[in-house]
Amino acid sequence: MKQTQDNTTHFGYKTIDKQEKVGMVADVFHSVAAKYDIMNDLMSMGIHRLWKRQTIASSGVRKGHKILDLAGGTGDLTSKFSQITGETGQVILGDINDSMLKVGREKLRDQGRVGNIEYVQLNAEALPFPDNSFDIITIAFGLRNVTDKDKALASMFRVLKPGGRLLVLEFSKPDNELLTKVYDFYSFNVLPKIGSVVTNDSESYQYLAESIRMHPDQETLKGMMEQVGFEQTSYQNLTGGIVALHRGFKY
Repeated sequence: MKQTQDNTTHFGYKTIDKQEKVGMVADVFHSVAAKYDIMNDLMSMGIHRLWKRQTIASSGVRKGHKILDLAGGTGDLTSKFSQITGETGQVILGDINDSMLKVGREKLRDQGRVGNIEYVQLNAEALPFPDNSFDIITIAFGLRNVTDKDKALASMFRVLKPGGRLLVLEFSKPDNELLTKVYDFYSFNVLPKIGSVVTNDSESYQYLAESIRMHPDQETLKGMMEQVGFEQTSYQNLTGGIVALHRGFKY
């Protein structure tokens, strides 16, 4: 959804000053970082692993590639990319939230993923890399938390190499009315209760449910990608459109 005024944006269903959003989103993820993986498994019943597997399969990743995993969190995509790209490749796990980066770094080091991974705290709206730097950029379940999505997509386009591709894995709009009703009930009645029990924080999960509803639908996001220059844009609905995987190329 578009910002209501030039200086305002949405934090879930609330309208706030743009300058407040980064800090408010940071508070959410500082709160949930330690239990993030457990909550992902509980919330999605483990299906998030299949969504991420499809993202890897659609990435075209090869040995020696340079990859930026934006909003990389606890490093699920980074871990797999690190294996595939090998010693000649490089994976940068980028996240705006220091708590998430620390959890991700510890988890990946415990897995023995070292040598070709770097960790960078950054804002997706102003990526601190030269033009034409990456073969692949992924952002999984992070774009909806970005204040200015158009600016972030343009920044991603800038740092992709010609021929490179962007993959956006994000919650989206279910393509079935009955599924929508079930999903809404789950999101607003069950999810916050799980968050309360597991993390002692129902409010953060209430925000996450609301942020999903405020995120652009499949066709709108596809259009936003095209607007900043991406070509051959497409999307694949996963789990009935609860999640969509968007893909676009830079030529």
